[in-house]
Amino acid sequence: MAEKYEPVVGEDLRLLPWTSETGKPCYLAPGAEDGMISALADATEERQIRDAAGVLGEGEALLADPGAGALALRLALTAAVRALRDALRIAHSRGLRLAVCDDG
Repeated sequence: MAEKYEPVVGEDLRLLPWTSETGKPCYLAPGAEDGMISALADATEERQIRDAAGVLGEGEALLADPGAGALALRLALTAAVRALRDALRIAHSRGLRLAVCDDG
């Protein structure tokens, strides 16, 4: 199921690259761009993008292998879905921040 990431109306919140223990989106308040949480979020996004690139390479190699079994394909698809979800969350978060910059 697709996730919804809309911040509270009127707030310039940063969507963080993780969820709460209950699966709800986490946000960072304006003015905290130079703090520890922001740095952790930046590092997490970088890792998620690096992991997605790795998943892409592994998936391409697996698809090129005519002998790849159903389990291997299923595991690769699971990893690809997770990586795509992370990448879309990052893109959405950065898009929200770009919109704030355009307005300001």
